Amino acid sequence: MSTVATGEARIREVRVTDAEITAQLVDGRTISVPLAWSWRLSEATPEQRANVQIIGNGDVAHWPDVDEDISARGMLAGTPAPRQKQFA
Repeated sequence: MSTVATGEARIREVRVTDAEITAQLVDGRTISVPLAWSWRLSEATPEQRANVQIIGNGDVAHWPDVDEDISARGMLAGTPAPRQKQFA
């Protein structure tokens, strides 16, 4: 018998605390990253953090109030959100 991993990680549920972003994946894994990795969520209110939609068949968590998207792939790869460049 052989076991084969299937496709990409898909998000089932996301929670944001004052310290971290935690995603429950469809396959049962739990992954988390520091809240500081998302400057938009770091600056958001608790209500804005709670308003999250899972989109793209579970590929991405989207927070419409702060225009933030975080993928399971990015969380697993350890890719923080880049901060916007300030133009003078």
